[in-house]
Amino acid sequence: MVERILEEKIRQMTGKGKAIIILGARQVGKTTVLKNMFSKNDSVMWLCADEPDILELFNNATSTRLKSVFRSKKIVIIDEAQRINDVGIKLKLITDQIPEIQLIATGSSSFEIANRTNEPLTGRKWELKMFPLSFSEMVSHTSLLEEKRMLRHRLVFGYYPEVVSKPEIESNLLKILSDSYLYKDIFTLESIHKPEKIVKLLQAIAYQVGSEVSYNELAQLCSIDSKTVEKYISLLEQAYIIFRLPSYNKNLRNELKNSRKIFFWDCGIRNAVIRNFTEIENRTDAGALFENFAISERIKNNIYASRDVTHWFWRTTTSQEVDYLELEANKLSAFEFKFNPKKSKIYAPLSFRNAYPNVNFVTITSENIEDFIL
Repeated sequence: MVERILEEKIRQMTGKGKAIIILGARQVGKTTVLKNMFSKNDSVMWLCADEPDILELFNNATSTRLKSVFRSKKIVIIDEAQRINDVGIKLKLITDQIPEIQLIATGSSSFEIANRTNEPLTGRKWELKMFPLSFSEMVSHTSLLEEKRMLRHRLVFGYYPEVVSKPEIESNLLKILSDSYLYKDIFTLESIHKPEKIVKLLQAIAYQVGSEVSYNELAQLCSIDSKTVEKYISLLEQAYIIFRLPSYNKNLRNELKNSRKIFFWDCGIRNAVIRNFTEIENRTDAGALFENFAISERIKNNIYASRDVTHWFWRTTTSQEVDYLELEANKLSAFEFKFNPKKSKIYAPLSFRNAYPNVNFVTITSENIEDFIL
């Protein structure tokens, strides 16, 4: 079993008097991590909010009733907690009225957990985000040499734990995930009446990975209005399927100001959405997949390390571009991604160098990718 980075953080937070909230898409390994840590502990109670009787328990929750249910347990784990009505209030009730309990809740949809827990649990919770397996975690599990050998495969099939552990059926697993499973909560909890529109939107986004995205253009492609496009993108982002990268603008008039790119947290899901599992050597989108992989892995690492980092891409109206910018401790760094290591001699556009003369510019290829994501 691959050891996850969050395990040590959860250990450090346990018993510190705050609820632990673990957010992430379905099937990224939230439950597996907790079972690995606590399944042999007799003082742990497991509750899955996918089960009707557990939902009923919390529908009529009082501190007295919950105390009688928990009895002598020291740790209570609520899986898929986003399905509980007014979940933030219920979690606050446990944290405030039963302080001897270490509460741990997982959620596959941040829009439910976050929107309903932020205010009730202010100052009472630790919040952690979990993603599919990372390059860093796999390097620790195997070796740097092995994982670099697997890079081309990861660009096609990604890092979902079950996909990595069952390579003989990886494409089938990804099809199941991308067909409906990852969107289950969006369809159910947001009462979306035309789920096929979200799938069509996601397909349109998948074809534009690495490029600027226009909400108006996506609206036309999917036959919906631009406000609905923005709403659906926000839901998909909060469900940890995609994320947005905004444009950077400070010094030049012709810098794009309100543009964005959209990337997937996992390349395998991106390829499953468009049903393309062709080997990377035979693909026209290899460069876009490499850019998606590098940026998503970098941001995963930043989040896991609790680094205070802001990120963008940069482009002008004359199509001069830098793939990725990162600001940390008032230091701005710039990166360009080229899958082919023969293209490592890349320079930042002249207008960028003139506007930002002190910014370090680095080209990342398949040969030096570990320098960027480890």
